[in-house]
Amino acid sequence: MRKSSPRHTVVAFANQKGGVGKSTTTINLAAALTSAGDTVLLIDGDPQANATSGLGIDRRTVETSMYQVMLGEADLDDVIVPTATKGLFLAPSSIDLAAVEIELVSRLSRERQMANAIEKMRRRVDYVFIDCPPSLGLITINALTAADEVIIPIQAEYYALEGLTQLLRSIGAIQSNLNPTLEIEGAIVTMYDRRTTLAAEVTEQVRAHFGDRAYDTVIPRAVRLAEAPSFGEPIESFDPTSAGAEAYRSLAAEFRRRHGGRS
Repeated sequence: MRKSSPRHTVVAFANQKGGVGKSTTTINLAAALTSAGDTVLLIDGDPQANATSGLGIDRRTVETSMYQVMLGEADLDDVIVPTATKGLFLAPSSIDLAAVEIELVSRLSRERQMANAIEKMRRRVDYVFIDCPPSLGLITINALTAADEVIIPIQAEYYALEGLTQLLRSIGAIQSNLNPTLEIEGAIVTMYDRRTTLAAEVTEQVRAHFGDRAYDTVIPRAVRLAEAPSFGEPIESFDPTSAGAEAYRSLAAEFRRRHGGRS
C-alpha cells in the first residue's frame, strides 16, 4: 500500500475519455470531504466548465477564470469564489480556456503555469482538486505537473480500459521530465450497474490492473446523481439519502484513510 500523504495535497482527476464521471467524482468527493470537516479548492480546468456549473455557478457570467490564471493575467486567489457548500471553494472555468493551449505554445515553462499559481496558496486548504479536460493536451499536462497525485475515474462499461495505456504513458513521461514526485493515487470505478455482469467484469479488470490503488468503493449509476448537476448542487446536498450520496461518503472515508485523516 502506498504511503499516506500529508494535507495540502494537490490531486488531479484525469482520463482522456469523456463521459466517465470525472467532473461528477471531482465535485462529489470534494463535497463529501467538506462535510467531514476538510476544506477543498476545486480548480475547474475543463473549458466545458462542467464542474463550474455543477457547483451552481453560471459559466456564462464568469468574467475572470482559470483562463486568466493560466496566462498569468490573474492570481489564483483573484478568481476563487465560495460555493453553497461550506468549505468548498471554486476556481471557475470558462469557454475562453479552450484558447489557452494555443496561447501558451510559445511561452517558456508553459507546462508549469498551473503549478506556479497553485503553489502560492495551496497551504490555505486541505486539498486542491483539479478537474482535467477529457484530453492529454497542455491543460492536462499543467494539471499533472502541478499535482502530487492523480486519480483516474473509469466507467464500468465496454472499452473502459481503452486508452488507459496512453494515459499511463503520459503520466510516466511527466514523472520523468516535469514532476518526479507525481503518484498514481488510485482508480475509481464509476457508473457501476450491479444488475450487469459487465460492470463486475470491468471492476475486476481495474482491480487486477491497479492492485491496492483501486478504490474499494464503486460509484453507482444513479438517476439522482445524474440530476444533481442540473440543479447546481453536489449530491450531498441535493439528495443526501440517495445511493450516490452514500457512495461518495464511503469514497471520502476511504480517501481520508489513505491520506492519514480520520475516516
